[in-house]
Amino acid sequence: MARVTVEDCIDKVDNRFELVLLASHRARLISQGAAITIDRDNDKNPVVALREIADETLSPDDLKEDLIHSLQKHVEVDEPEPDPASLAADSASTTATADEDEDQPETITFDRMSEEELLAGIEGLVPPEKSDDY
Repeated sequence: MARVTVEDCIDKVDNRFELVLLASHRARLISQGAAITIDRDNDKNPVVALREIADETLSPDDLKEDLIHSLQKHVEVDEPEPDPASLAADSASTTATADEDEDQPETITFDRMSEEELLAGIEGLVPPEKSDDY
């Protein structure tokens, strides 16, 4: 049985620290019951993980993505924003159905403010200048 060393794997993963992270992540996956892609040969999980990386039975990029995904606590889902025209059509249809069915709550509309009105309101929030009277 040939021993797996870091030199066998460094061709596949350039950074030694990244190699350790990927191999340890794969070893944990094997411990949790993931199927191995090579013969075990009475080796422990970290050695099996290094042999899988060295034999290229697993892609280092896939392992890296899986590692990143496992460390994320909040995953953002990119959903396409709705089309403004479809929003206007939806709001028009909901107001028409609201007139027909009085049990539905009314739609809430918000006031719109121009940039000039916003700046005038912000200027009103500025604290007064200090005077010597205080």
